[in-house]
Amino acid sequence: MRLLLVEDDPMIGESIQEGLRGENYAVDWVRDGRDADLAMIGVDYDLLLLDLGLPGKEGLDVLQGLRARGADMPVLIITARDSTSSRIQGLDGGADDYLVKPFDLDEMLARVRALLRRRVARTHSVIQHGSLVLNLASHEVTFDGAQVHLSAREFSVLRALLDNPGSVVTKSQLEEKLYGWNSEVESNAVDVYVHHLRKKFGTALIKNVRGVGYKIAAIP
Repeated sequence: MRLLLVEDDPMIGESIQEGLRGENYAVDWVRDGRDADLAMIGVDYDLLLLDLGLPGKEGLDVLQGLRARGADMPVLIITARDSTSSRIQGLDGGADDYLVKPFDLDEMLARVRALLRRRVARTHSVIQHGSLVLNLASHEVTFDGAQVHLSAREFSVLRALLDNPGSVVTKSQLEEKLYGWNSEVESNAVDVYVHHLRKKFGTALIKNVRGVGYKIAAIP
Protein backbone atom coordinates (compact mmCIF):
# COMPACT_ATOMS: atom_id res chain seq x y z
CA MET A 1 0.00 0.00 0.00
CA ARG A 2 1.29 3.44 -0.94
CA LEU A 3 0.17 6.45 1.10
CA LEU A 4 0.62 10.20 0.74
CA LEU A 5 1.28 12.21 3.91
CA VAL A 6 0.76 15.98 3.75
CA GLU A 7 2.10 17.53 6.96
CA ASP A 8 4.21 20.67 7.37
CA ASP A 9 5.46 20.03 10.91
CA PRO A 10 8.81 18.16 10.59
CA MET A 11 8.61 16.36 13.94
CA ILE A 12 5.02 15.22 13.50
CA GLY A 13 5.59 14.25 9.88
CA GLU A 14 8.69 12.22 10.70
CA SER A 15 6.90 10.40 13.51
CA ILE A 16 3.89 9.55 11.33
CA GLN A 17 6.04 8.46 8.40
CA GLU A 18 8.13 6.22 10.65
CA GLY A 19 5.01 4.68 12.19
CA LEU A 20 3.43 3.99 8.81
CA ARG A 21 6.60 2.48 7.39
CA GLY A 22 6.77 0.28 10.47
CA GLU A 23 3.43 -1.13 9.32
CA ASN A 24 4.89 -1.91 5.85
CA TYR A 25 3.29 1.01 4.02
CA ALA A 26 5.23 2.91 1.35
CA VAL A 27 4.90 6.58 2.33
CA ASP A 28 5.56 9.74 0.34
CA TRP A 29 5.68 12.92 2.45
CA VAL A 30 5.15 16.52 1.31
CA ARG A 31 4.87 19.66 3.45
CA ASP A 32 2.96 22.05 1.19
CA GLY A 33 -0.57 21.98 -0.23
CA ARG A 34 0.61 22.75 -3.75
CA ASP A 35 3.17 19.96 -3.55
CA ALA A 36 0.35 17.64 -2.52
CA ASP A 37 -1.52 18.40 -5.74
CA LEU A 38 1.63 17.73 -7.77
CA ALA A 39 2.33 14.48 -5.92
CA MET A 40 -1.07 13.08 -6.81
CA ILE A 41 -0.53 13.58 -10.54
CA GLY A 42 0.24 10.18 -12.04
CA VAL A 43 0.34 8.26 -8.74
CA ASP A 44 -2.62 6.19 -7.59
CA TYR A 45 -2.28 6.47 -3.81
CA ASP A 46 -4.29 4.15 -1.59
CA LEU A 47 -4.88 6.78 1.08
CA LEU A 48 -4.18 10.45 1.84
CA LEU A 49 -3.30 11.73 5.33
CA LEU A 50 -3.95 15.46 5.17
CA ASP A 51 -3.20 18.31 7.55
CA LEU A 52 -5.41 21.40 7.18
CA GLY A 53 -3.09 24.24 8.14
CA LEU A 54 -0.62 24.04 5.27
CA PRO A 55 1.61 26.59 3.53
CA GLY A 56 0.99 27.27 -0.14
CA LYS A 57 -2.54 25.89 -0.22
CA GLU A 58 -4.95 25.05 2.58
CA GLY A 59 -5.60 21.39 3.21
CA LEU A 60 -9.34 21.86 2.78
CA ASP A 61 -8.72 23.33 -0.69
CA VAL A 62 -6.55 20.30 -1.55
CA LEU A 63 -9.36 18.01 -0.42
CA GLN A 64 -12.08 19.84 -2.33
CA GLY A 65 -9.95 19.86 -5.48
CA LEU A 66 -9.36 16.13 -5.12
CA ARG A 67 -13.08 15.39 -4.87
CA ALA A 68 -13.89 17.82 -7.70
CA ARG A 69 -11.63 15.73 -9.94
CA GLY A 70 -13.70 12.66 -9.07
CA ALA A 71 -10.99 10.92 -7.06
CA ASP A 72 -12.34 8.43 -4.51
CA MET A 73 -9.11 7.98 -2.55
CA PRO A 74 -9.79 7.66 1.21
CA VAL A 75 -8.77 10.80 3.11
CA LEU A 76 -7.89 11.00 6.79
CA ILE A 77 -7.62 14.57 8.07
CA ILE A 78 -4.98 15.01 10.79
CA THR A 79 -5.18 18.47 12.33
CA ALA A 80 -5.04 20.55 15.50
CA ARG A 81 -8.37 22.18 14.58
CA ASP A 82 -10.71 20.61 17.10
CA SER A 83 -13.88 22.70 16.85
CA THR A 84 -17.12 21.06 15.82
CA SER A 85 -17.43 23.45 12.88
CA SER A 86 -13.97 22.41 11.59
CA ARG A 87 -14.89 18.73 11.84
CA ILE A 88 -18.13 19.30 9.97
CA GLN A 89 -16.37 21.35 7.29
CA GLY A 90 -13.73 18.68 6.79
CA LEU A 91 -16.14 15.75 6.64
CA ASP A 92 -18.64 17.60 4.45
CA GLY A 93 -15.72 18.65 2.26
CA GLY A 94 -15.03 15.03 1.37
CA ALA A 95 -12.88 13.56 4.15
CA ASP A 96 -13.59 10.02 5.27
CA ASP A 97 -12.31 10.48 8.82
CA TYR A 98 -11.04 13.27 11.07
CA LEU A 99 -8.36 12.95 13.76
CA VAL A 100 -7.36 15.77 16.10
CA LYS A 101 -3.75 16.36 17.20
CA PRO A 102 -2.21 15.30 19.46
CA PHE A 103 -3.30 11.73 18.81
CA ASP A 104 -2.05 8.28 19.67
CA LEU A 105 -0.09 6.71 16.82
CA ASP A 106 -1.76 3.33 17.31
CA GLU A 107 -5.18 4.94 16.96
CA MET A 108 -4.11 6.63 13.73
CA LEU A 109 -2.84 3.31 12.37
CA ALA A 110 -6.15 1.64 13.27
CA ARG A 111 -8.06 4.37 11.44
CA VAL A 112 -5.80 3.94 8.40
CA ARG A 113 -6.51 0.20 8.38
CA ALA A 114 -10.25 0.84 8.67
CA LEU A 115 -10.26 3.26 5.73
CA LEU A 116 -8.24 0.88 3.58
CA ARG A 117 -10.67 -1.93 4.42
CA ARG A 118 -13.60 0.20 3.31
CA ARG A 119 -11.92 0.86 -0.02
CA VAL A 120 -12.01 -2.84 -0.86
CA ALA A 121 -15.37 -3.44 0.88
CA ARG A 122 -13.79 -5.40 3.72
CA THR A 123 -15.30 -5.26 7.20
CA HIS A 124 -12.43 -6.58 9.33
CA SER A 125 -8.63 -6.77 9.44
CA VAL A 126 -8.31 -10.34 8.21
CA ILE A 127 -8.04 -11.44 4.58
CA GLN A 128 -8.81 -15.11 3.98
CA HIS A 129 -8.33 -16.89 0.70
CA GLY A 130 -8.91 -20.60 1.08
CA SER A 131 -6.49 -21.80 3.76
CA LEU A 132 -4.37 -18.65 3.45
CA VAL A 133 -5.05 -16.01 6.13
CA LEU A 134 -3.48 -12.54 6.44
CA ASN A 135 -3.99 -10.49 9.59
CA LEU A 136 -3.51 -6.85 8.56
CA ALA A 137 -3.26 -5.59 12.15
CA SER A 138 -0.69 -8.05 13.48
CA HIS A 139 0.96 -8.84 10.09
CA GLU A 140 0.71 -12.54 10.88
CA VAL A 141 0.20 -14.99 8.03
CA THR A 142 -1.00 -18.59 8.26
CA PHE A 143 -1.31 -21.22 5.56
CA ASP A 144 -3.01 -24.58 6.16
CA GLY A 145 -3.06 -23.64 9.85
CA ALA A 146 0.70 -23.05 10.13
CA GLN A 147 2.30 -19.66 10.61
CA VAL A 148 4.43 -18.43 7.70
CA HIS A 149 7.05 -15.69 8.00
CA LEU A 150 7.00 -13.04 5.25
CA SER A 151 9.26 -10.05 4.76
CA ALA A 152 7.55 -6.66 4.74
CA ARG A 153 7.58 -6.44 0.95
CA GLU A 154 6.49 -10.04 0.45
CA PHE A 155 3.54 -9.25 2.71
CA SER A 156 2.76 -6.11 0.69
CA VAL A 157 2.84 -7.96 -2.65
CA LEU A 158 0.59 -10.71 -1.34
CA ARG A 159 -1.85 -8.22 0.14
CA ALA A 160 -2.05 -6.25 -3.12
CA LEU A 161 -2.85 -9.42 -5.04
CA LEU A 162 -5.41 -10.59 -2.49
CA ASP A 163 -7.16 -7.22 -2.61
CA ASN A 164 -7.97 -8.04 -6.25
CA PRO A 165 -8.56 -11.82 -6.47
CA GLY A 166 -9.20 -12.90 -10.03
CA SER A 167 -7.90 -9.61 -11.46
CA VAL A 168 -4.49 -9.02 -12.99
CA VAL A 169 -2.23 -6.63 -11.07
CA THR A 170 0.52 -5.23 -13.29
CA LYS A 171 4.14 -5.10 -12.25
CA SER A 172 4.08 -1.31 -12.29
CA GLN A 173 1.06 -1.30 -9.96
CA LEU A 174 2.85 -3.62 -7.57
CA GLU A 175 5.97 -1.44 -7.68
CA GLU A 176 3.86 1.61 -6.79
CA LYS A 177 2.55 -0.25 -3.73
CA LEU A 178 6.07 -1.18 -2.62
CA TYR A 179 8.22 1.88 -3.15
CA GLY A 180 8.14 5.54 -2.19
CA TRP A 181 10.06 8.33 -3.83
CA ASN A 182 13.35 7.72 -2.05
CA SER A 183 13.46 3.99 -2.69
CA GLU A 184 15.46 2.49 -5.52
CA VAL A 185 13.34 0.09 -7.58
CA GLU A 186 15.22 -2.89 -8.98
CA SER A 187 13.97 -4.04 -12.36
CA ASN A 188 13.18 -7.61 -11.27
CA ALA A 189 12.17 -6.91 -7.65
CA VAL A 190 8.50 -7.89 -8.07
CA ASP A 191 9.46 -11.13 -9.83
CA VAL A 192 11.79 -11.99 -6.94
CA TYR A 193 9.10 -11.40 -4.30
CA VAL A 194 6.60 -13.48 -6.26
CA HIS A 195 9.18 -16.26 -6.54
CA HIS A 196 9.64 -16.21 -2.75
CA LEU A 197 5.88 -16.33 -2.19
CA ARG A 198 5.51 -19.31 -4.53
CA LYS A 199 8.19 -21.17 -2.59
CA LYS A 200 6.25 -20.58 0.63
CA PHE A 201 2.70 -21.17 -0.63
CA GLY A 202 3.10 -23.33 -3.72
CA THR A 203 3.26 -22.44 -7.39
CA ALA A 204 -0.51 -22.67 -7.91
CA LEU A 205 -1.39 -19.66 -5.75
CA ILE A 206 -0.04 -16.85 -7.94
CA LYS A 207 -0.57 -17.00 -11.68
CA ASN A 208 1.70 -15.26 -14.17
CA VAL A 209 -0.06 -13.35 -16.95
CA ARG A 210 2.73 -13.12 -19.48
CA GLY A 211 3.76 -9.59 -20.37
CA VAL A 212 1.27 -8.03 -17.97
CA GLY A 213 1.63 -9.06 -14.33
CA TYR A 214 0.24 -11.48 -11.79
CA LYS A 215 -3.07 -12.58 -10.34
CA ILE A 216 -4.56 -14.82 -7.68
CA ALA A 217 -7.45 -16.90 -8.91
CA ALA A 218 -10.76 -16.12 -7.26
CA ILE A 219 -12.28 -18.89 -5.16
CA PRO A 220 -15.53 -20.12 -6.76
